[in-house]
Amino acid sequence: MAARSLRRRPADSSPPARPASVGFVSLGCPKALVDSERILTRLRAEGYAVSPTYRDADLVIVNTCGFIDAAVEESVQAIGEALAENGKVIVTGCLGARAGSTGDRWVREIHPGVLAVTGPDATDEVLDAVHSHLPRPHEPFFDLLPPAGVKLTPRHFAYLKIAEGCNQSCTFCVIPSMRGRLVSRPIADVVREAERLVKQGVRELLIVSQDTGAYGVDLRGRTDFVNGRPVRTRIKDLAVELGRLGVWVRLHYVYPYPHIDELAELMAQGRVLPYLDVPFQHAHPRILRLMRRPASAERNMDRIAAWRAACPGLSIRSTFIAGFPGETESEFEFLIEFLKQAQLDRVGCFAYSPVQGAAANELPDPVPELVREQRRARLMQTQAEISRHRLAARVGAVQRVLIDQASPGGGIGRTACEAPEIDGVVHVTARCPLRVGEFYDARIVDSDEHDLSAVLAQVQPEPDSGQGGLR
Repeated sequence: MAARSLRRRPADSSPPARPASVGFVSLGCPKALVDSERILTRLRAEGYAVSPTYRDADLVIVNTCGFIDAAVEESVQAIGEALAENGKVIVTGCLGARAGSTGDRWVREIHPGVLAVTGPDATDEVLDAVHSHLPRPHEPFFDLLPPAGVKLTPRHFAYLKIAEGCNQSCTFCVIPSMRGRLVSRPIADVVREAERLVKQGVRELLIVSQDTGAYGVDLRGRTDFVNGRPVRTRIKDLAVELGRLGVWVRLHYVYPYPHIDELAELMAQGRVLPYLDVPFQHAHPRILRLMRRPASAERNMDRIAAWRAACPGLSIRSTFIAGFPGETESEFEFLIEFLKQAQLDRVGCFAYSPVQGAAANELPDPVPELVREQRRARLMQTQAEISRHRLAARVGAVQRVLIDQASPGGGIGRTACEAPEIDGVVHVTARCPLRVGEFYDARIVDSDEHDLSAVLAQVQPEPDSGQGGLR
């Protein structure tokens, strides 16, 4: 095992004026050496100097090996030496992954003074730890950019894409042929982007992908390191991590898989917003089979009942297709009856339209365009009454509102039950100026089939306290 260690500088030498400097000790195999090279490359690109001695370094990174007992012993000794000579040490490499998920705790039990512990192949986590303890030198190009890059949404909310592509084979959709199969982002990357967004002023994260509930399936739940902690790449674990950030977290495009029940439990605990965007698309079993959807109508009703049992305040929105090829009048009526039983909060509906390359184009018995449009209108009329009833039930309640627009005498905002741009809004009346991107408590006083009206219940915005203070 090759060791690349720092030198001890004589105690009577005076450190010259210099930029922020990092010392590096690299142990282990060539793969670990490559990791060390990547970390050092990023450090130099960000303007850090690399120190050849412990005492000239502002902190020290020790890339460890944990393959055999001798390597473990050498790594433990290297950490101890760096702590003794410098005092500020970040540990990375295989020792951080020792014994699976207990590596962090194991290292800290031996050397409680270390600043951070990560696993192997964790360049971004190491850089995050360095940034936390040693501010990055000035970078004239990158410092012109916001921490999370340029965004096209208002400052207080942002979309966070967690995966690309889709493993489903829905006959009306061509997304897999354009974007490929599901590729989940590493959970540490997602959390880092979320943290940067929050630091930039975002108060609401809207989680999107083609199939959000399947996040991590392609990686088989692989363990990654988030801020030095081992975390599995799964949608529930991601929701837990994002729920730590103290902002609204809203989940979009969630298929009705059984494991989504676990998310409903997190919603009941206030970890993420009690809101699910579930594209059911239809309810009749035969049409769902023709669509190749991953659930039957009966299971969908069971899922809705389970979610609401776990989180009674849950708001569910969905989308449907009317006039799918082969859909009979009785099958459409079956869909209408499903809506009446499901009592979804928000619904969008599209009249079926052929998409070039979609398998559904080859299905027999296409529904005439006029009938498709008529069915879409009937479905939306049915849902309008359902939405009117569900919104009326909220009148009299005091709810937290995030303001999107301010105007003389009040503003326009949303509660936890409304996503921006696709759901309704809350028209808030106030005697004092409202600030965009702030949370206020407001009493709901009126409603229609789309929107709510409210009166400000407090003069000052509420302090941001975990999910914007969900109620």
